[in-house]
Amino acid sequence: TLINLLMRFYDVTSGCIKADNIAITDMKRHSLRQNYGMVLQETWLRKGTIFENIAIAKENATREEVIEAARMAYAHSFIRRLPQGYDTEIAEDGGNLSQGQKQLLCIARVMLALPDMLILDEATSSIDTRTEIKIQKVFNRMMEGRTSFIVAHRLSTIREADQILVMKDGNIIEQGSHEELLQTGGIYAQLYTTQNAKDGGKIGQ
Repeated sequence: TLINLLMRFYDVTSGCIKADNIAITDMKRHSLRQNYGMVLQETWLRKGTIFENIAIAKENATREEVIEAARMAYAHSFIRRLPQGYDTEIAEDGGNLSQGQKQLLCIARVMLALPDMLILDEATSSIDTRTEIKIQKVFNRMMEGRTSFIVAHRLSTIREADQILVMKDGNIIEQGSHEELLQTGGIYAQLYTTQNAKDGGKIGQ
């Protein structure tokens, strides 16, 4: 819901959302959306080459820029193993790639575009834990100086957020930093403790 409001798929009925101190309702939708880079749990790819699917994020992107973005997204190694590398044709919606590979290509797009604002919705949900740790470090570098919205159930991905909103049934029930929310002992603290135990204490390291 928050992402739909930020992207103006529908507008707020009260209050105001501002970007750079300008109400987003005063901006054209296309202009507003150009400022966002999105990696979603549901991947979107089109019929064409691997190169074309990454390059779509930036007008006139060079091959060198696309390859560098893929390296940053840890997609370069699997792309090199494809029959024609970056010129490999993929089916509509990337049907001939694994879900994890498709998500890495979507992450590479964001690496190429480097937008002013980032929206990451379960962005590493289909990626193995080892690759996720590497990509999380890249995301942390990308988020410096940018406004970022991270939607996640895996709490290890949001520990460093300046502000965490805990939502339940459409309402914000807790708000604060990771440390502040742990100290309150509420739902966030309970979820974090449970996930940390399941992961053998790794998400707290």
